[in-house]
Amino acid sequence: MEMYKIQRVINNNVICSVNEKGEEIILRGKGIGFQKKAGMSVEASSVEGVFILEKSQTKNKLMQLLEDIPEVYIEISTQIIEYAKQTLGKSLDENIYVTLTDHIHFAIERKQKQLEYINPLLWEIKSFYFPEYQVGLWALDLIQKRLGQQLKEDEAGFIALHLVNAQLGIQMDHMYRVTEMIGGILKIVEDYYGQHFDTDSMDYERFITHLRFFGQRLFKNKTYGQEDPGFHKMIKERYARDYGCAMKIQLYIKKNYHKEIGTEEMTFLTVHLRRLSSSEV
Repeated sequence: MEMYKIQRVINNNVICSVNEKGEEIILRGKGIGFQKKAGMSVEASSVEGVFILEKSQTKNKLMQLLEDIPEVYIEISTQIIEYAKQTLGKSLDENIYVTLTDHIHFAIERKQKQLEYINPLLWEIKSFYFPEYQVGLWALDLIQKRLGQQLKEDEAGFIALHLVNAQLGIQMDHMYRVTEMIGGILKIVEDYYGQHFDTDSMDYERFITHLRFFGQRLFKNKTYGQEDPGFHKMIKERYARDYGCAMKIQLYIKKNYHKEIGTEEMTFLTVHLRRLSSSEV
């Protein structure tokens, strides 16, 4: 019979142990920590979930969270994360187990106090991160079934941002600003060219993807490694109209986010604008 040796008891339903590889793991299961202490063992058959977290900081945060809030919240967030991985087909940073669990717990607390947040970027989130938003809606249904609490659609947007953040690996406040920034850039682009773009087109999708990673670089203070003055000059002259739009975007970012866009970023931004505005480069 396979057994786990207890390293630490978090609560009645959560313990810490070590697997056969010597990795510290977090185990959850109904009553597995009840009247137990370090050095004792539990049967593997009583374990309902296993967390193997590589980052000690994430592991410590999750253990602290499990001490402070009901275990049902980690169960819910785990279901959402596994569903997101399967649906989106993407890996997620392990820190989402902490951030999403904490967010859902806080959202329920706020609802019970009638202090629900309005998500001012809900439209942008639906437009730029629709697959993640759909997972967010699925999550609201799960929360309603598990907790009997119906959260507003705004929360589906917040959950979507957590999922996007876990894909890109940037801080949540940066993710919020990236989303806000993309909305501002799209307004500039539509006003500049005087047209609405087909949001289902490949060129639009490529542009949004470029802006997402551009925003990631911007708020991480990273840039393209090698600049090519000759290529930049050629693009600037050949696509002068599109470069003019890029300059408006450059000004918007400097004014609102106090960030500078280098010539290499301007070059690739112009190329994407050209594709978007004419579908040919």
